[in-house]
Amino acid sequence: MSLYWRIFLLNAAVLVTAVLLLFGPVTVSTPVLFGEAVVLLAGLAAMLIANAALLRIGLAPLGRLTRAMSAVDLLRPGGRARVEGPAEVAELTTSFNAMLGRLEAERAGSSARALSAQEAERRRIAQELHDEVGQTLTAVLLQLKHAADRAPAPLREELRQVQETTRTSLDEIRRIARRLRPGVLEELGLHSAVRALTAEFTSGSLTVRHVIGPRVPPLDEAAELVVYRVAQEALTNAARHAGASEVEVHLSGRTGGAVRLLVRDNGHGVGPAGEGAGIQGMRERALLIGADLTIGTGPRGGTDVRLDVPAATTATTETTEGTS
Repeated sequence: MSLYWRIFLLNAAVLVTAVLLLFGPVTVSTPVLFGEAVVLLAGLAAMLIANAALLRIGLAPLGRLTRAMSAVDLLRPGGRARVEGPAEVAELTTSFNAMLGRLEAERAGSSARALSAQEAERRRIAQELHDEVGQTLTAVLLQLKHAADRAPAPLREELRQVQETTRTSLDEIRRIARRLRPGVLEELGLHSAVRALTAEFTSGSLTVRHVIGPRVPPLDEAAELVVYRVAQEALTNAARHAGASEVEVHLSGRTGGAVRLLVRDNGHGVGPAGEGAGIQGMRERALLIGADLTIGTGPRGGTDVRLDVPAATTATTETTEGTS
């Protein structure tokens, strides 16, 4: 039975009941007596309650569909509303699920194009930093050295200080270029890139350790880049925002050929604030290769960032991945 007829018949039943009462033994005097008023009001309350209850039962599937719509998150795909209720509601739910599937596919495609463009721009900037700014600062260093060697003693010390400042700036530019374009990932693979990443983030106030399993299956280029960028973003959050002093980076193989990345810190944990651009970027990258990203509180406090890469990415995958 359609929703239209269900609601019509529910209201018709209440109205027919009210009309039938007119032919009953109950009469109304003029003016209305107290007992008659009580009977009329009780009948009206009963009809209103019955009508409200019947409408709630009839419209309950729409309420469940509304709650399912409000809980949709395109960064956590796969959730669908349960198809139930009258024919119109079931058809509406089916159409909503189909629309949600199209939106998820379009979101994944647009994210892939945007992140690929960002990755290409990172490579270009890193190349320019290395070729243009890096070479210019190297030339400045040589000129400063030449000037310091020929300068009088009082000026020589100042030139040495300028030379050290320039050398520090050159090292910083090279570090930024490495983060923008992970050359070690392209040249030596994911294992070496993870080791280099942990060494890069290790400092006097932060200790980063890596644990790489013995049987980590090889991933395609897109999946390797996703794993690397997620690890990089998780370490950045731990170093800048979590107040952590220790971080562990685990890379291990799972049953069936899957790969798991786990970044665990001892910071203050996940706060009540909403997810920022960094976490949303990690989720978008995970979607590109069908990986599952979970962010929560670790067993000893702090934050656990877990990325489960499916076994399909160990084969030949044509997905192009970028970064945020």
